[in-house]
Amino acid sequence: MPDILCIGETMTLVAPVDAIPLVSADLFSVHMGGAESTVALYLAEQGHDVAWASHVGNDPLGTRIIEEIAAHGVDTSYVTRLDNAPTGVYFKDPDNGVTTVHYYRRGSAASLMSPATLERLPLREVSIVHVSGINPGLSESCAAMMQALFEICDGSTTRVSFDVNYRRGVWGIERASPVLLDLARRADIVFVGRDEAAELWGTTSASSIATMLDMDRHPTATLVVKDSDVGATEFTATGSVFVAAHDVDVVEVVGAGDAFAAGYLSGLSNGKDAHGRLSMGHDLAARALSSINDFVPAAGLDV
Repeated sequence: MPDILCIGETMTLVAPVDAIPLVSADLFSVHMGGAESTVALYLAEQGHDVAWASHVGNDPLGTRIIEEIAAHGVDTSYVTRLDNAPTGVYFKDPDNGVTTVHYYRRGSAASLMSPATLERLPLREVSIVHVSGINPGLSESCAAMMQALFEICDGSTTRVSFDVNYRRGVWGIERASPVLLDLARRADIVFVGRDEAAELWGTTSASSIATMLDMDRHPTATLVVKDSDVGATEFTATGSVFVAAHDVDVVEVVGAGDAFAAGYLSGLSNGKDAHGRLSMGHDLAARALSSINDFVPAAGLDV
């Protein structure tokens, strides 16, 4: 039985070997990338018993994803292979420090996740379930799965960790804004970028996000607002704590938010105080910022 369960889509990632645009690159690497599985990979590296649940196609790309994630110590026994849908693919297009992502995920196996996907998952037995705002944007059935997940975990000892993780390439802001706000208000632990909250909900500061999410709704609710290279602030019913970000030479920002969430959740699971868990988040985020890949192992070798 895992202690932490991460649920969400993972796709095959194709990226230039060097940080140059797709239009001029000649050499490409094939990896895997997904918000929740990236969190799981970092958590496993930190010594946690963690599982990743999703759907992939019953194809070579799906097999490759499962094998790569399992090789890093993540339990993949809750992943379902589908014969009737492919594994999604996406391309990274780096250009002068800014990376554009091109998705080819419509009709993917993961988009067929639904409330039925949750039936074989130990949602009320694990200590933390981690999900992101990408899931409800994939399809109506994925959105229904997210609603069902919160209902199942309600009243249990399981804490739902929710990274807002708004992606314009997944869905438009008019659809996403109310759905992500509702899920964030229901979660036990919320991660959100100050800039994405401003875009989604018109907030102007970290404290205004805390007000919008009604952080006084229950004594254990926790909000973490990430403010890029400035730092991150944790809000709870008892107050707030800010920890400055590390000074990093940034190669690419994609994946840093997932690394931060993993570091924070690791610190939380290990009983660290607010400063300690925010610092762990910054530690892993700094590592991710140094690479074009989503998961950067401690050994420094990109995967």
